[in-house]
Amino acid sequence: MHVPVAIIGCGPSGLLLSHLLRVQGIDSIILERKDRAYVEGRIRAGVLEMGTVDLMKRVGVDARMNREGIIHGGIYISVNGKRQHVNIEELTGGSTVMIYGQTEVTKDLIQARLDHGGEIVFEAEDVSLHDIESDKPRVRYVKDGNPVELTCDYIAACDGFHGVGRQTMPVSKLETFEKVYPFGWLGVLAHAKPVADELIYASHDRGFALCSMRSETVVRHYVQVPSSEKIEDWSDDRFWNELRLRLGEADGELVNEGEVFEKSIAPLRSFVAEPMRHGRLFLAGDAAHIVPPTGAKGLNLAASDVHYLSEALIAKFKNNREDLLDAYSDTALARVWKAERFSWWMTTMLHTFDDHHGFDGRIRRAELEYILSSKAGLTTLAENYVGLPY
Repeated sequence: MHVPVAIIGCGPSGLLLSHLLRVQGIDSIILERKDRAYVEGRIRAGVLEMGTVDLMKRVGVDARMNREGIIHGGIYISVNGKRQHVNIEELTGGSTVMIYGQTEVTKDLIQARLDHGGEIVFEAEDVSLHDIESDKPRVRYVKDGNPVELTCDYIAACDGFHGVGRQTMPVSKLETFEKVYPFGWLGVLAHAKPVADELIYASHDRGFALCSMRSETVVRHYVQVPSSEKIEDWSDDRFWNELRLRLGEADGELVNEGEVFEKSIAPLRSFVAEPMRHGRLFLAGDAAHIVPPTGAKGLNLAASDVHYLSEALIAKFKNNREDLLDAYSDTALARVWKAERFSWWMTTMLHTFDDHHGFDGRIRRAELEYILSSKAGLTTLAENYVGLPY
């Protein structure tokens, strides 16, 4: 069996790539280790840059997003209970973001891919990549106990941080950069009305908090916790009480408690692997980079990778041009590192560290106060938040 592009991973990046290629008449196959229910149930981010929204529109999978997504033209930043609005739309000359859960994006893309006759192999076990330096790389996997091998022209590894894609890259050719933060986010999904009309990023002496939403009736809230924290130590009551404390007295009264139907702790890290290509193997999304969620860049970075990679593959298959494929890693990484910087900056500035009362802690607080008092500072924040241009 031969297919032009083999895509490893059925997350938004792999699905978007498959759709973008389909629009140009280029066939692909998606291999996914988990079953469909698991993939569609993964809880992830919910803030979409307009670049990501435009990609969904380009592939014609935007109907439900347009109906149910919520456009936000700003955010709130709270410092020890004092909340200030950041008018992102005004500061950027009209740019906004959309609130629409990554889980919903994935569901929409899977259904549309299957409706168009696309091939997604769920529960593909023991996936391995071979001959990636040749002009006919091979992919092996096991489906329902039967070994399968296919050849392809290119492999796109959209299979996440622990996937086989990056592990197949020669160690001697790969350089990685990582920063692990000493805390995580304890997050809950709950049936409740949002605290405010837009997201609240709260910096407090007790630690960071974020009030987000998935809809007008479902909220996604987070509080910063030490890396050693255990989920079983956090009852629902303890979570709601801590969230109120970090929002301050006035905003704390606006918190609407509701049934918590998901609770988890996510560690925070920054990670980049360079290059994002070796031979006929290309990395995209979490396979190549991880950002802390503070800047809402994870899904959006994956989408920008796919934009560059799809344009490069289309140029090759349609016009026999290889220049965009050759430039893919450098082009993608230029945007990746800017997003890494922004996510690190937001994380550092808004969270509480052990040196909170020392020199570095005072510097972080001074920087936040400066940003909130300066139009230039707020513009920098706003431009990065809505996403740098492709």
